Amino acid sequence: MSRLGIVVIVPTYNNHKTLQRILDGVLAYTDQIIVVNDGSTDGTSQILTAYPQLHHITFSENKGKGMALRSGLKKAKELGFQYAITIDSDGQHYASDLPIFVKEISQVTEAVLLIGSRNMSHESVPQKSSFGNKFSNFWFWFETGIKLSDTQSGYRAYPLTAIPSRFYTRKFEFEIEVIVRSAWNGVTVRNVPIRVLYDPEERVSHFRPFKDFTRISILNTVLVLMTFFYIIPRNFIRSFKKKKLTDFVKQNIFGSGDSPEKMAISIGFGVFMGIAPVWGFQTAIVITASVFLRLNKVLAFTFSNISLPPFIPLIIYGSLLVGGLVAPSVKRQNLFHPDENNFAVIQSHLVQYLVGSLILAAIMALLIGFGSYVLIKLRNNRTVAAAE
Repeated sequence: MSRLGIVVIVPTYNNHKTLQRILDGVLAYTDQIIVVNDGSTDGTSQILTAYPQLHHITFSENKGKGMALRSGLKKAKELGFQYAITIDSDGQHYASDLPIFVKEISQVTEAVLLIGSRNMSHESVPQKSSFGNKFSNFWFWFETGIKLSDTQSGYRAYPLTAIPSRFYTRKFEFEIEVIVRSAWNGVTVRNVPIRVLYDPEERVSHFRPFKDFTRISILNTVLVLMTFFYIIPRNFIRSFKKKKLTDFVKQNIFGSGDSPEKMAISIGFGVFMGIAPVWGFQTAIVITASVFLRLNKVLAFTFSNISLPPFIPLIIYGSLLVGGLVAPSVKRQNLFHPDENNFAVIQSHLVQYLVGSLILAAIMALLIGFGSYVLIKLRNNRTVAAAE
């Protein structure tokens, strides 16, 4: 553990019945331990006086598990460690499972975040814990695309230099925030098998079902919104930028396995969103909608860029011109003066612009989409004929 730069973090709050057993168990493997006393009001402070060789962090009042972990992780980085293994002090985890994490860390060549996977079907596991874990597993998969068997276990190994440097949650929901955002940053997140013990005589749970579940639900709502409106578009654009133009044409147009109909609809949808009055949100909406509608994301995104800066004046002009046929509010001759064809015109003739842009978007989507379909169909026919 010393060679790999591993430290063990033990957050504790009023776990005097089990704390000593946990610390003694960890000391059998390493003396590099950070204990975070999260404002305990029982005999925790007296117990910790017997362990002066450990790194101590003490809060004068309870701040929540998230803050305890954040403080421990920050201290671990300051001390120069590479990995921090966190173990709960309520007695449910076995220190003898530490070698499982160490072995996995010693075998990887890139940053990995390990989460101990408990046997949630064990008879000692409370039903509410089993349900909460399934709930958390689903949302983690929804937000990252990674399937795990346990996302709530506090027995974990964090790659200190790869996880985010700033966090926003303070209590139990922190353990969700850190794994989701680490996965978004490209950190590998996976489970390792561990044992678990829920002893009702010893274990003290500080999880508040209503308050903490509400906080977790709010966090998941925010993470889902970020997934669709930031993470998915960001990841797509990053992969898109890595492609050369010739590779893009070969792979996504000529080499696509999609039908001509699907490709044409994707192109038409991209054109529509590029002209529609959703400035600044085209990329997020196009890619997110393409995922839901199972369209060709690359084609839809590419053709949504019809609203590139050089074309914006023409789109504004065309929108106002078309809108004037339906909801006239400006003299048509004014549209031919470039100095007046700007966002001030849009502001003063908003209804005309909105109506016109939607009609123009629909017309152009139909024309370009249908034209694309014809061209793709012709090329496919030629390819088939040449093969025969």
